[in-house]
Order: sequence, then C-alpha cells, then structure tokens
Amino acid sequence: VQLVESGGGLVQPGDSLTLACAASGFAFRIYGMSWYRQAPGKERELVAEIGSDGGSATYADSVKGRFTISRDNAKNVVYLQMNSLKPEDTAVYICNANYYRLKYWGQGTWVTVSS
Repeated sequence: VQLVESGGGLVQPGDSLTLACAASGFAFRIYGMSWYRQAPGKERELVAEIGSDGGSATYADSVKGRFTISRDNAKNVVYLQMNSLKPEDTAVYICNANYYRLKYWGQGTWVTVSS
C-alpha cells in the first residue's frame, strides 16, 4: 500500500496550489479519501474528505469556500485544490484512505504560505 503526496511548496498569501495523492496497492475506488494537515506544534486536523464515488465532499470550516477535494478513480489519485492561501494554511498535508477500520496514511507534503 502506498499513498504518495505531491505538489507542496512555498507560496505567497493569496496564491493557489494543487496537491495530489497517488494511491497504489489497494482498491482505491471503494475507499473514502481525506486530506489532513498538521502545523508545527499543533494537532493533526481533518481538512477535507470525499466519498468513494466522488460525492459527499466535506470541509473544515477554516477552508470551506477556498479548498476543493476531488478524485479520479481511473487514475487512483485524489486532489486538493487550494485557493486564496493564508499563512495559517502552512502545514504538512497528509493523504488518508479509509474503509471501515482500514486506514492508510501518506508521508505528507509541506505547504508553506509566506510573504
């Protein structure tokens, strides 16, 4: 099982960034997928999640209206489109796959928002 995140980097406030998480080694199409983030010194928080069929997307209040989660079940990839980035969005962004009690985690990709 592998979840490999990509797309992170250093951006300025107001910029956009799209993260991708490539999955392999499990039946991606039946798993719910989520993006979490963890800022230095803070607990991991759920940012967005999406159902196995691409529906039922939900977001943390802090990113609602700015971030969009999507998935491509043909490519086994889940995306996080992030717009209007703020310094408080700075964190390592971690991909998660879940199916009942089965949970898999990626290593994360850093996003730094700074002027």
